Amino acid sequence: MAKPDTSAYESFEDISGRLDQIIDLVRDKETSLERSLDLFDEAIALGSKAVDLVDATDFSAREQAQLADSHAPQAAGDGQAGPTTSGD
Repeated sequence: MAKPDTSAYESFEDISGRLDQIIDLVRDKETSLERSLDLFDEAIALGSKAVDLVDATDFSAREQAQLADSHAPQAAGDGQAGPTTSGD
């Protein structure tokens, strides 16, 4: 099978919009299994293109810090393992 053509999608917004369309199509009970598999292949190609866009993006130091903060574990914020009880 040939790789799906993703040349029409130049931005994250374009890719995201098409992925939303693919989701709707795959959820439709009228979509055949074969068509769903073709859409899956297209979604994989779009995901790869999105990764390429990220790799090519030159983030500022501030943007890199914001990305790092958004991916930091939330549960380890105060250093406590969880609620404790005393006097048992």
